[in-house]
Amino acid sequence: MVFKRLLGAIGVGGPSVDTVLDDGAVPPGGVLSGRVRMVGGTSAAEIEHVTLELVARVEAEGGDGEREGLVAFHRATIDGGFRLAEGQEREVPFGLPLPWETPMTELYGQGLGVVLGVRTELAVAGARDKGDLDPLRVRPLPVQEAVLEAFGQLGYGFTSADLELGHIGGTSQSLPFYQEIELSPPPDLAHAVQEVEVTFLATPVGMEVVLEADKRGGLLSAGGDAVHRFTVAHQDVERMDWPAAVDSWVRGMVERRGGAYAVDHGPAASDGYLAGHATGGRSGPGTGAVVAGVAAGVAVGVVGGIVAAEVVDEIGDAFEGDEGEEGED
Repeated sequence: MVFKRLLGAIGVGGPSVDTVLDDGAVPPGGVLSGRVRMVGGTSAAEIEHVTLELVARVEAEGGDGEREGLVAFHRATIDGGFRLAEGQEREVPFGLPLPWETPMTELYGQGLGVVLGVRTELAVAGARDKGDLDPLRVRPLPVQEAVLEAFGQLGYGFTSADLELGHIGGTSQSLPFYQEIELSPPPDLAHAVQEVEVTFLATPVGMEVVLEADKRGGLLSAGGDAVHRFTVAHQDVERMDWPAAVDSWVRGMVERRGGAYAVDHGPAASDGYLAGHATGGRSGPGTGAVVAGVAAGVAVGVVGGIVAAEVVDEIGDAFEGDEGEEGED
């Protein structure tokens, strides 16, 4: 599916822009391709730059509870420094490498409720129009898919996925937020663990897998969170017994209390950094597309139905009107 968005003209009779993304999901570290089409307005305009910006819908902890808003995490200028004559058409193809830590939006073709977008900024003689967003689809890397598949084979269930503003201490994290994939434990661990959260921090050579287990307390032991980090190489995806490795990771966390990595939520409460609205609690994709059993890679069930529009509605008008424009492509 090709996504298209017509940006509003800058000023009366100003130029307009269509951004068209090539079809298909892109993996982290992969190249997002497409083209930007510009059409001159009723008079000539000096185009200072055309910039693509990647944004994500992120949750943040604040003094008044959780907040949600759009955070930009990558920018690239693809054109600029030219004069666009009246009615002139100009098309610029682009290939934009995604950051390696770009979060997944889908798994086995099923949406996870994570919202990413591409925003086109057009600067004309000092005026800037950031325009609206084109939805960005990101599929997992082979290592990410192998780890989640292993969780599914071990009997874990997919609960939700969200993006959290902050930094996980002791890791190589470079983006201002991280993705958490929440899993429910299999029956044989349900007495010891309430849930397991998985975070992937990819690099060109490998992947840091950060696991957090919410341990249940007992008569003779206290509950709490146990957090551990494991590093795997991309080239090991075909070599490892992933179910055995994942089972060993989690059971090691359950059996002993290790040192937890601190999470620095940084400027999460700052309205200047995160423009959003207060929420009563963690929303994640539970309000839109909570997919049961996605990590297993087998028959995919749905809790409450896959209602992608509900996820879109939560971010306001950012994606409003996309369905009506698809037929024009």
